[in-house]
Amino acid sequence: MLTEVDRGSLKTVVWPKTAPPQATGAGRHPGGKHRGKHGGRRAVAARVATGCAALLVFLALIAPQTVGQLTPAALVRIPVEGLLGVVLVLVVAARARRVVAALGGVVLGLLTILKIVDMGFGVFLSRPFDPVLDWSLAGDAGAFLTGSIGRAGAIAVGVAAVGLVAGVLIVMTRSVLRLTDLVVRHRTAAIRAVAVLAPVWLVCAVFGAQIVTPVPIAARSLASLAYAKARQVPVSLRDEEVFASQVGVDPFQNTPGDKLLTGLRGKDVIFTFVESYGRDAVQDPEFAPKVGAVLDEGNRRLSAAGYASRSAFLTSPVAGGGSWLAHATFFSGQWIDTIQRHHTLVSTDRLTLTSAFQRANWRTVSVMPNTGGPWPEAKFYGYDQVYEFENLGYRGPKFGWATMPDQYTLSTFDRTEMARPGRGPLMGELVLVSSHMPWTPLPRMINWGAVGDGSVYRPMAEEGESEAVVWRDRAKVRTQYERSIEYSLNSLISYVETHGSDNLVLVFLGDHQPSPIVTGEGASRDVPITIVARDRAVLDRISGWGWQDGLKPAPDAPVWRMDAFRDRFLTAFGSPPGPPPR
Repeated sequence: MLTEVDRGSLKTVVWPKTAPPQATGAGRHPGGKHRGKHGGRRAVAARVATGCAALLVFLALIAPQTVGQLTPAALVRIPVEGLLGVVLVLVVAARARRVVAALGGVVLGLLTILKIVDMGFGVFLSRPFDPVLDWSLAGDAGAFLTGSIGRAGAIAVGVAAVGLVAGVLIVMTRSVLRLTDLVVRHRTAAIRAVAVLAPVWLVCAVFGAQIVTPVPIAARSLASLAYAKARQVPVSLRDEEVFASQVGVDPFQNTPGDKLLTGLRGKDVIFTFVESYGRDAVQDPEFAPKVGAVLDEGNRRLSAAGYASRSAFLTSPVAGGGSWLAHATFFSGQWIDTIQRHHTLVSTDRLTLTSAFQRANWRTVSVMPNTGGPWPEAKFYGYDQVYEFENLGYRGPKFGWATMPDQYTLSTFDRTEMARPGRGPLMGELVLVSSHMPWTPLPRMINWGAVGDGSVYRPMAEEGESEAVVWRDRAKVRTQYERSIEYSLNSLISYVETHGSDNLVLVFLGDHQPSPIVTGEGASRDVPITIVARDRAVLDRISGWGWQDGLKPAPDAPVWRMDAFRDRFLTAFGSPPGPPPR
């Protein structure tokens, strides 16, 4: 029984000693039991989220810039940027801490994206991304994807790429904010960790300690990446001005037509680029036996037909892609390794090999089966006629990225130009694309009389494994690459054997090495080049070059930069260069 005592304004409730208050089931918080369970789950989820954030940030800080260095041992590293970040979080004013952390997360996200892009460029183009000049490659990448997987697939890839960029920025920023809160809550432990790891990092940096070469334990990959990109920006911005001053210096610019290419009068000169035909095709232990057998057999067949040949190597400005930059370098005698340089080049009146033949009264023709629509650069190069996909009359299937087989390209060129009655001397540039990535499906050689409009190739496009299957296995990719080179070389050799004449002079070369998916990292940029002629006087003109007999250059064959070829070719087959224009 309760007794209430009122003493003025003070009220006291007195409970009998025999009846203390009890927390009965009805009086408990109805969710008390379940609240503990949910709280435990939230705590576990928070720990998992923090662990994932720490792992993500750690990987972003220590991941190398090349795919080949992504090994488990390469993860045993100490990132100096992480140590500095912890120090910054601890010393910055509390009111500014989250702002600084958010900015740091955005910067870390952007640098991570740059690192991923660098890896992609390394895999496909064997070089890092240029933050100033390479944005224009997006259009070419889109065209390649459209040609390979269709417009819908290309759009899907583009949307996924934008989503990935946004996702990396958001997730990285949230991860840095979460770790910032963790460091602040455990300030003493964070200070002790930095105090231990900083001296270890310094010792490893001084002695260059490595577990796997060439990845150092003392990591500063993000700082190095940011520094390298920052240094590249002014260099790229100045390059247009530097190149403009170089391209205007041309010792052959004022050479009259009657002094050009006198050693080739009356000859049909065909320059042929074989896509992705690089040094590895003739020297890699896996490729060389089979590709070499094709070239050796080609030597035998062409010798029987009365032809001789000389071979060497040129160093291409590109690898994995960018064929048009190699073409521009070869024909202009200038080093064209960026789209900006290409744009500058084609806005000048520099003499190209093509325009030199045109000035010397050759008919000049280009055959570019994978080009569609207008090609304004034709005027710069000096072509009288350009054959592209729409006017080559092909009615067959595509083979991967290649719009038509090389044998069809050669057959059509022969029918429309070489076999034209009453023609004069001809200079042609042919681009053979059957050996272009993704190297599946592939056509086969057929009788030249059966080529027709290309309809005969329809069943071949359904043969073999799909691109999705091949590209899951690097060994299959390499095998398909080798087969594509064999097909392109067989097409060219068979063409000379079948349709060649006494006046034919063939120059064939690779535009660049295939991507590192085929060659591995660190491969050279050398490509084979060969000159074939029936008239021995043509090869006598280049006897001083030191090139080797046959279609296959040996490992010790001469190597020139690709931009050196124009001047040496014009000098060997015409007059020496005159004084530079005033």
